[in-house]
Amino acid sequence: MDINTGQIFAISNEQEFNDAAISVFKHQAANCDVYRQYISHLRINPKDIINYSEIPFLPISFFKSHSVISSIKPIEIAFSSSGTTGQITSKHLVQDLAIYEQSYNKAFELFYGKADDYCILALLPSYLEREGSSLIYMVDDLLKQSTNPRSGYFLHNHAELHQTLEELKSAEQKTLLIGVTYALLDFTEQYQIDFPELIVMETGGMKGKRKEMVRAELHQLLCASFGVKQINSEYGMTELLSQGYSKSNGIFQCPPWMKILLRDTSDPLSILSAAHTTGGINVIDLANINSCSFIATQDLGKIHGENRFEIMGRFDNADIRGCNLLVQ
Repeated sequence: MDINTGQIFAISNEQEFNDAAISVFKHQAANCDVYRQYISHLRINPKDIINYSEIPFLPISFFKSHSVISSIKPIEIAFSSSGTTGQITSKHLVQDLAIYEQSYNKAFELFYGKADDYCILALLPSYLEREGSSLIYMVDDLLKQSTNPRSGYFLHNHAELHQTLEELKSAEQKTLLIGVTYALLDFTEQYQIDFPELIVMETGGMKGKRKEMVRAELHQLLCASFGVKQINSEYGMTELLSQGYSKSNGIFQCPPWMKILLRDTSDPLSILSAAHTTGGINVIDLANINSCSFIATQDLGKIHGENRFEIMGRFDNADIRGCNLLVQ
């Protein structure tokens, strides 16, 4: 393979992205068994692909039924999705954790700056109560990088979280509160705070704890409860080693090594070119260099210009997952 991770994380323009994507595609088409078979069934010759928009996307469900790996390296960790009892969950077999660490650290710094500038508070009870969460792996590392002694996890100790937020507000400390949606709502039913400088980041999903809400209504409620103007969001999933971030209005941005394309909902092999059209979300995540970088998700969305996208919901027949996203 003629590309390394240093090149992936140094991508700065469309040509560099395309060159890297084609190189990664050829590597995975040759070395990822399930992807190679999938391409073969589509009767696609990898040598004919010259642009990333022509690359076939592997349905995300294959992460439930197959080992999606493109390397002979040993598995360092198996990230798994959450699900209800009896459900088959997705597994992402990660062969190089250093790549995941590079990806989330570079993306976080790109969108928010250095983690050690923040006090980071994590309200992620459902993630902490199970094993194999890639989000918890990332947050664990960000917490270690934070130099503030108040940084840490909060399960159901909302009174302590409220007191901590009040203290951080008084100290004028740069603060990030990252929480699963239902847990943030649970907190707001007991406490309110006027902390305009606070960054509130919701990770999406009610995990069966609450009824799904329209995003605008949810964000309006959270804004009022925390005294902030905007709610931030994270777009990530077990099958990806990169994340998109939204700082307002549910419009996500990708880091330079990640790209969103839309597929036709009635013709899954056709890519849509029109902006603001709703389609199925296809993700190119070049950090997935040792698994599969080209994934057809079960999310529906719209494209809003270069590397900006919005999630509208999920396909009706998609499994309910722990990270299921807010409906529009």
